[in-house]
Amino acid sequence: MKRINILTLASLLVSMAAVWAQTSDLVPVVAKPVSQSVELPGEFQPFLSVAVHAKVRGYVEKVLVDRGSFVKQGQPLVELSAPEMKAQIAEAESKVQSAESERLQAEAQLAAAESTAERMAKAAETPGAVAGNEVVLAKKQVDALKALVRAKQQASQAAASAVSAQKDLESYLRIAAPFDGVVTERLVHPGALVGPGSDPVLLSIQQLARLRLVVAVPEQYTGAISNGARVDFKVPAFPERTFAGTVARSAHMLDSATRTMPVELDVANGDASLAPGMYPSVKWPVRRPKPSLFVPKTSVVTTTERTFVVRSNGGRAEWVDVKKGAADGDMVEVMGRLQAGDQVVRRATDEMRDGTPLPGRAAGK
Repeated sequence: MKRINILTLASLLVSMAAVWAQTSDLVPVVAKPVSQSVELPGEFQPFLSVAVHAKVRGYVEKVLVDRGSFVKQGQPLVELSAPEMKAQIAEAESKVQSAESERLQAEAQLAAAESTAERMAKAAETPGAVAGNEVVLAKKQVDALKALVRAKQQASQAAASAVSAQKDLESYLRIAAPFDGVVTERLVHPGALVGPGSDPVLLSIQQLARLRLVVAVPEQYTGAISNGARVDFKVPAFPERTFAGTVARSAHMLDSATRTMPVELDVANGDASLAPGMYPSVKWPVRRPKPSLFVPKTSVVTTTERTFVVRSNGGRAEWVDVKKGAADGDMVEVMGRLQAGDQVVRRATDEMRDGTPLPGRAAGK
C-alpha cells in the first residue's frame, strides 16, 4: 500500500514538473496593425446589357450576326421587310403633293384678291367711281384668303411631317447595335414575323470590354469601402492569374435578409478572358481602427466551455477569455481583456488552474 502511494506521488510530481516547465516560458502580448483581407464571393455582370426588339412590325429578312459575334455601335444586326410600309410612304407623299397644290392655289387666289382690292382702293379715290361697300368686301376677301393660305401651309407641313415619320419608321427595319459588345444570344431566324405585337427578343448584346463585379460585403467589413480603391480577385478558370478591379459604386444600404451591402467594382476586360456569370474570389480589405493584439497560437486554449489564454498576474495564473481573429504566421489575433505587454504562457493548457503559482519568468528575463 505504501509502495502504491509512493508511485502515485512520484507520478504527480512528474506531472507538476511538466506543467511548471511549460509555465516557465512567458511571452508578451504584441500589438501591431493588421493588414488583412477576407475572401468574399463575387459575381460578374456585363457593364451594359440589352435585349434587342423590333420597333416596327415586319418579317425578318436577314440576320447579319450570330452568337459570339463582336459588334460595333451602329453596325447592322437584323434587316426586316414590310412592303406595306412603302405603300404608306407613297400615300403620305401623295398627300404632300395634294396639300402643296391646294396651298399654291390658295396663294394664287390671295394674289388675285389683293390685286382687286388694291385697284378698288385706288379707284375709290375718285368720288362716285366705286361704292364704299365694294371696297370693304374686297378687303374682307383678302383677309379670308390669307387665313386660307395659312391653313393650307399648315396642312402641307403636317403632310410633310407624316412622310418624315413614315420614313423614320422605315429606318427601324434596319436594326443596329446600340453599343460595342458581343452577341450572347440569337433567338430569331429569317422569315419570322416580329414587332410590337409579337414581342420576341431578337438578340441579346452585352458589353464585355468592361464588366461589373458585384460583391456582397458583410456589415462588419463595409468600413473598408473606398471609391477608387484597387481590389484583387481570382477566378477558377485562371487560377494562376490575379486580376484587379476598382471600387466604383455601392448601394449605401444593407440587404435586410443577408446583412450585406452590394458593392460594384469596375473591371477592364480587354482580352475578354472574363465573362458575365463567373464567380470570382475577391480579397476584400479589412480596415481596423487601431492595432490588434497578437499571441502565439499555442497560448490560446480552447475547451468545450470557453477559449482563453493564461496570463501571469503577480506570478499566478489568470484565465482571460478571448476570441480568436486573424492568423499571422505562428501568431493569432485575440480580442479580450488584454493589453499590449501582458505576459501570457507560451504553451498553455487547461491543467494550469486559475490562481495557481507560475514559477517561471518572462521570456528574455
